Amino acid sequence: MHRDDTHRKSIGYILWIFGFIGAHRFYYGKPISGTLYFFTLGLLGIGWLIDFFLIPSMDEEADLRYFSGDIDYSLAFIFLTFLGVFGVHRMYMGKWISGLLYLVTGGVFGMGVLYDFWTLNDQVSVKNRSIAFI
Repeated sequence: MHRDDTHRKSIGYILWIFGFIGAHRFYYGKPISGTLYFFTLGLLGIGWLIDFFLIPSMDEEADLRYFSGDIDYSLAFIFLTFLGVFGVHRMYMGKWISGLLYLVTGGVFGMGVLYDFWTLNDQVSVKNRSIAFI
């Protein structure tokens, strides 16, 4: 069975470096543990270290779960992690109005960025599906 490589291990490890905010967990579609890592600094670093070995399996799960297409998950998450308050990830997905709103409100005062960490995989997957059927 062929499956598309929607997520990349290399990006997972880059985001893992910032694991104390849970970025790699959000990237692989695990928002609950990502939020827990965010508020506990990667479960005080212990969970963060264990995740170094879990990234390959999280990557495989994400590849099976999400729909590939024109919008790249890795690029969207890089934009969100490092430029989220400026709305670059939203502009990348073609959501210009909300992207500009993020730009002038600091990611809608940070809460929008946290929301997008929770939902970005699904947002990209839905966008990729709609592009594929056009």
